Amino acid sequence: MTKTILITGAAGGIGRATVALFSQQGWRVIGVDRNEFGESFPQSGLFIRSDISRPEAMESIFEQTKAFSQTLDALVNNAALQVSKPLVQTTVEEWDAVMAANLRSVFLGVKLAHPLLKAGNGGAIVNVSSVHAVQTSVNIAAYAASKGGLLALTRAMAIEFAPDNIRVNAVLPGAVDTPMLRAGFNRGHVGLGDVQDRLDNLARKTVNGRVGKPEEIAHAICFLADNEQSSFMTGQAMIVDGGATARLSTE
Repeated sequence: MTKTILITGAAGGIGRATVALFSQQGWRVIGVDRNEFGESFPQSGLFIRSDISRPEAMESIFEQTKAFSQTLDALVNNAALQVSKPLVQTTVEEWDAVMAANLRSVFLGVKLAHPLLKAGNGGAIVNVSSVHAVQTSVNIAAYAASKGGLLALTRAMAIEFAPDNIRVNAVLPGAVDTPMLRAGFNRGHVGLGDVQDRLDNLARKTVNGRVGKPEEIAHAICFLADNEQSSFMTGQAMIVDGGATARLSTE
């Protein structure tokens, strides 16, 4: 029987790789993003252009989802907003926008997805958090706070949804070459050269000596969404960062 998955942030770097991987593995994919995906979205799936930070938009997304499929086997909460500036310069509006996109959208999305997951006799929720939830740096406080909150929410949901046979886990990507990563270079945390210089500087900070690829995060998401591969995992935070958080910052 064909499985169905909903992926938010589907048009971004990690989102596109995740859409492609699940489609290749025979899943029907529902993708959501505020940006257009383009013509390459899987023909067997459904793309919904919408803004997950707006509660009324979330209601509409799940009405369209339910019309497309009566059940869901997995939900990937991947969409995110990053504001890169000092905390004292961050406005209330910017703080609220980050929380709405990165945390409130997951709360609402899971509430709305829960009946569809339950109707399919359970499934998996994968929340895309960040290494910033556990180790962070300058000028990214709102993002780090939202991603840390997402870890606590992951644990809480895992406990509440276990009786419904719904597992909830989080992936914490490190430095992955995506448009969001490149947009964040203006923080100056990896030097001031051109984009390639900054990518090279970032690569040297990982144990693996390179920046990750979106496809590598997609495979981690796929592992957590698959009820055979990760059937005994719930409430967990899986770090995929090329070893960056394993090394002492003073070394």
